[in-house]
Amino acid sequence: MERKGENHTRTEGPYDVNFCFPSRTISNDRLQLTPFIPSVHAETYFAETKQHPELYHYLPFQPFESVEVFNEWFEHIIHRDPQWILFAVFDKSNQGAAHERTGEVRESSANTSNQMDHRFAGVIGLLNTSVANLSTEIGFVFTLPAFQRTHVTSNAVGLLLQYCLELPPFGLGLRRVQWQANAENKASIRAAERMGFEMEGIQRWQRILPHGKFGKEVIGREGEGCQEGLRGPGRDTAMLSMCWDDWIDEKEKVCRMMAREN
Repeated sequence: MERKGENHTRTEGPYDVNFCFPSRTISNDRLQLTPFIPSVHAETYFAETKQHPELYHYLPFQPFESVEVFNEWFEHIIHRDPQWILFAVFDKSNQGAAHERTGEVRESSANTSNQMDHRFAGVIGLLNTSVANLSTEIGFVFTLPAFQRTHVTSNAVGLLLQYCLELPPFGLGLRRVQWQANAENKASIRAAERMGFEMEGIQRWQRILPHGKFGKEVIGREGEGCQEGLRGPGRDTAMLSMCWDDWIDEKEKVCRMMAREN
């Protein structure tokens, strides 16, 4: 029986990513984004990120306690929602050889084609995607520390911008790509602005964070809410966007950012 919203577009294997738009591997000469397959990528993702809990500092959830917990989260949050898709990021450049030995999964494990030494560098996703409104959001941007301050993040974001905003057959022909960040996460905001995203404003108290996460405390408001789990700290969110008419002028800048030497 089909699930509502299930995507039957052929991908690189029997695993159905269940995304509302056609999904595929996206690549250039420096990077490759492959739809995330838990049986192939989850163990490496967990092994690499558990060493760096700081990557989760501004995210609205805690580090995962085990690969099983991550897989359960992935199934319920990512895979079951056709508005979301996660990509595994692989470094194709020689520059990766200069970094510590990390990300031991090779893209040849996830792709039937013959690949060289493509090393796992992180993940990136499309969230809150709307077919009706031709819009999506770039998020869940995890670049492993060994690949930070290199070409990896700029190319991962740039490849998704091309995929989303270019017209078919290469792209999806969307009208809007947004980027949300904790208003205190200046590095994320700067990264988006460097790639041409325009700041639209700050949404105050935009979401409630789990207990134990960094956020704005509510003082003198006893009794708010009807659920105990919805009484954690709050978050102000910076909203940025790149729209189709911005892309006309910004695509050359994005290409230069992707091609720059570090």
